[in-house]
Amino acid sequence: MLASLSHVRNWIFDLDNTLYPASANLFAMIDARIGEYVQRLLHCSPEEAHKVQKAYFHAHGATLYGLIEEHGTDPHDYLDYVHDVDMSVLEANEALVEALAHLPGRKLIFTNGDAPYAQKVLDRLGLGETFEAIHDIHATSYRPKPEPAAYQGLCDAYGLDPHASLFVEDMARNLGPAKAIGMTTVWIDNGSEQAPDADRSFIDYTITDLGAWLHSILES
Repeated sequence: MLASLSHVRNWIFDLDNTLYPASANLFAMIDARIGEYVQRLLHCSPEEAHKVQKAYFHAHGATLYGLIEEHGTDPHDYLDYVHDVDMSVLEANEALVEALAHLPGRKLIFTNGDAPYAQKVLDRLGLGETFEAIHDIHATSYRPKPEPAAYQGLCDAYGLDPHASLFVEDMARNLGPAKAIGMTTVWIDNGSEQAPDADRSFIDYTITDLGAWLHSILES
C-alpha cells in the first residue's frame, strides 16, 4: 500500500459516475427521468422543469430534497420513477473488481440514490458482494451529500473513524464535508456534472480512472 494511505481502514465510495464511467451515460438517463418527474409534478414545460430540477440540485445536493421541502414529494414514488432505467449500458470493469477485492479494510457505498437501485448497479458491475453496506438517501433522512449531517450519520451508523477513512466521489463539492471531519478525499475528474463552486482545496487526490489508481496504490 502507498505509504501515505497506510492509515486508511475504511474505503468509502460514491456510486453513480464513480464505480462506472460517466461516459456510460446511465446517470444521463436518470437525469432525464428526473426532469420528466418534475414536469409531471408541477404541470410545467420541459424547460421550466429543467430549471427547477437544477436549482434544487445545486441548492440542496439532490433534486429530491428540494421536492420534499417545497412540494411534499413522496421519496419512494420519486426514486422508483427516476431509477427505472436500462442498466444494460453498464458492464464489469475487471481491473476495478480485482483492485477492490484486494483493498485491506472495510468497503462501503455512500450514495444519494437508494439501496435497491445501488444493488442493481453493483450487480451489473460485478461488485454485488464487494461492499459491507450501502448508506443511501433513506439512511440520511433525505438530507443528501453535501449536507454535513449525512457524513456524520454514515460514521455513526458504522462506527467509522473519519481519520482512518477515504472517500471517493465524482462530485467535487461532496468531498468538502468529508475532508472537514478528517477523511482523505479522492475526486474522480471524469466529466460528470459539477456544481458552480470551483473550490478544490479540500481534495487530496485527483484521478481519472478508479481501477487504475487503486492498482497503483496497491502496487506501491
